[in-house]
Amino acid sequence: MLKASNNLIKDLKKQKRENGSLLFLDNIKIIKDAISNGIKPKIILVENEKLNLWGDICDVFLVDRKTIEQLSDCKTPQGVLCVAEYIQDVDLELPKTNFLVMDNLQDPGNVGTLIRTATACGFKHIFLIDSVNPTNSKLIRSSVGTIFQSKIISVSKSKFIDYATKNKLKLLKADMSGENIFKCNFNDIIGVVVGNEGQGVSKEISEICCKTVSIPMEKGVESLNAAISGAIIMYQIYSKSLK
Repeated sequence: MLKASNNLIKDLKKQKRENGSLLFLDNIKIIKDAISNGIKPKIILVENEKLNLWGDICDVFLVDRKTIEQLSDCKTPQGVLCVAEYIQDVDLELPKTNFLVMDNLQDPGNVGTLIRTATACGFKHIFLIDSVNPTNSKLIRSSVGTIFQSKIISVSKSKFIDYATKNKLKLLKADMSGENIFKCNFNDIIGVVVGNEGQGVSKEISEICCKTVSIPMEKGVESLNAAISGAIIMYQIYSKSLK
């Protein structure tokens, strides 16, 4: 096992601040999920030799607890940190299953939760339109590693609109003014669109949606959290496919 130099630690701290394409994974399960789904680690840091669970897959460095804490975004890190490069998926192939579209979502917890739910419901493609960077550590923790099982495409609004229009994608907008989701039937591949936490689905994306659906609720409740709304809608569509 190697011992990390001061220069290496300084460089990692700089990379964490400046390099948006790097993953800094501090959870053993998530690291295992990432590697098993094709993410290639650059280096792994551990605070003791027993935490080296990956053999010689890459350079493994022994560091002190303080170094792990400085590079981790978790309050109580597990004593291990994996640095890996996240390769953005840019292939806009047509979805063969239902898919999820997030329109300008900025809360990494919401985005991670929606990715986890989408994966559980078999929504293989996930489009992030002007949303949180998928390397965000809170997003990854909220997804509990499922982000590495899905096809994540970060894309601008204009590019997504061109793509969706050209390929005649059927998009389902989540909004309080829509039709009751529990009374809807879906026979084709559908994309569920979840909008920004405060503003909802943008006007431009709304214009290319073929249907608007809502979740019935008691009077006095204005709306549900974006992640909860998206989860209910995706599970309802998923449940229809099981019958």
